[in-house]
Amino acid sequence: MSRFLPAWLAGYRRDHLPGDLSAGLIVTVMLVPQSLAYAMLAGLPPQMGLYASVLPIIAYAIFGTSMTLAVGPVAVASLMTASALTPLAVPGSADYVGLAMQLALMSGGMLFAFGLFRLGFLAHFLSHPVISGFISGAAVLIAIGQIRHLLGVRIEADGVIATVVALIAALPSTNPVTVAIGLSSVTLLVLARSRLPGWLVAAGLARARAELLGKLAPMAVVVLATLAVGLLELDKIAKVAVVGHVPAGLPSLPSADQMLPGWESLTQLLIPALLISLVGFVESVSVAQSFALKRRQRIDADRELLGLGAANAASALSGGFPVTGGLARSVVNFSAGANTPLAGVVSAALMAVVLMLFTSWFRAMPHAVLAATILVAVTSLIDLKTLSETWHYDRADALSLAATALGVIILGVEHGIVLGVALSLAVIVWRGSRPHIAVLGRLPGSEHFRNIERHTVETLPGWLLLRIDESLLFANAMQVRAQIDSMLAADPAIKRIVISCAGVNQIDSTGLETLSTLESDLARQNIQLLLAEVKGPVMDRLATTGFGQTMQGRVYLSLHDAVTCAQ
Repeated sequence: MSRFLPAWLAGYRRDHLPGDLSAGLIVTVMLVPQSLAYAMLAGLPPQMGLYASVLPIIAYAIFGTSMTLAVGPVAVASLMTASALTPLAVPGSADYVGLAMQLALMSGGMLFAFGLFRLGFLAHFLSHPVISGFISGAAVLIAIGQIRHLLGVRIEADGVIATVVALIAALPSTNPVTVAIGLSSVTLLVLARSRLPGWLVAAGLARARAELLGKLAPMAVVVLATLAVGLLELDKIAKVAVVGHVPAGLPSLPSADQMLPGWESLTQLLIPALLISLVGFVESVSVAQSFALKRRQRIDADRELLGLGAANAASALSGGFPVTGGLARSVVNFSAGANTPLAGVVSAALMAVVLMLFTSWFRAMPHAVLAATILVAVTSLIDLKTLSETWHYDRADALSLAATALGVIILGVEHGIVLGVALSLAVIVWRGSRPHIAVLGRLPGSEHFRNIERHTVETLPGWLLLRIDESLLFANAMQVRAQIDSMLAADPAIKRIVISCAGVNQIDSTGLETLSTLESDLARQNIQLLLAEVKGPVMDRLATTGFGQTMQGRVYLSLHDAVTCAQ
């Protein structure tokens, strides 16, 4: 039977059980308010957040490879869900709910297919600056979107600028009780995050437990606010917006018509599903890898695709919306002692108990406290540190990061991330089109050649020794030729040119044509072209070409051999 079980379960050890049980319980305490809040953020009924926190966790435990990654609703995926669905249906409506399940199913299908075909490399199209910029921009969008719940106002606006204008116009109609609940919740949550661990350590509690309690403090704030609203009936007296009735019981299997997308929905949701899949996968693998390294464990990116795909498909089947691995919950899961995905299974079982027995407790939960929970959580995602470090190291990457963030904020989620990917690819092409070409000379008394601008070297009269530090491609071939022509014009005495190809990993057809034309033009001027240090795969391809045949006897293992043998 062990062949049919996940590896972690087949080799499960009894001493792992206490940590898994405690972690499952603690994560559930954190997951309940987050699930409700992120469902609200996605524009969905609150119970869908709870539905998305049961079967998806179990599905990931079967197919995934991380021992501590906590899968479920997260802020960025919820925002992307709302961004994709709001133009198509009224938030909270039956059509909107159906589209959310279809989006989860499509995302799950894509991820699972990517895993089967081992396409984990697709995530490499999202560079770290693009991901950082996207998440920072999304965090700003989420934060602005939650202000209306803190103020207790209703606004209708499309886009961040229109939302800010509408919020300013709605200030005279703010609900003072809602504002008091929201601001006090934000204050308590900020103190719990920044000061509570220090206070607990000063009181004699161990640092690890103090930090864990600090991360669980939001649940206490939610409970206190819910009790205050429920006991004082502030929803009736002061018109404080609350979650309201949450249906009890486990989710039923959606109908095929509700869950399977039609052709129109398929075309409308295809790009959003792909973007949610890629962003969720990159973030999940990053989180999973960071925790795996701490325990000297291994993450299989292709298996992670299968795990996340199964989780999203399970979410769709159980009436949920797109899910992925969450950083905050994974940190708590790891800190609470989770040893295997059984911790997630325990959490899923407890969430099922909550759905069956305790949903009535959520009726008086104010929207303001859920908004405060989201607001405090997402502000930590605004990554100014990475922007600063990247700006000092690589301005092009920093501009990609900033442009992605601004694109998300101004243009929207999908357009912002597409802009970021396009800029990243443009930066690669731009860098490739400006290759570094070094003129080389021999280090005295050695067989080594180095850049004449960086080292004290000996040059050879009538020789031009070059090193091209880039692959020869369509984007830079003409630039390389122009630089060589310029060097020849500056020194008419040159009779031999040796190109070191140590930094050339590939030569495309344009690069090949450029080399061939250069060789024939030089030959007419009685200048000999030599190559050195050509890599094996590159030489294998050149050998089958006319240029390769022409260069026979003029390709050397090293610059020293080229200079020695050709003299």
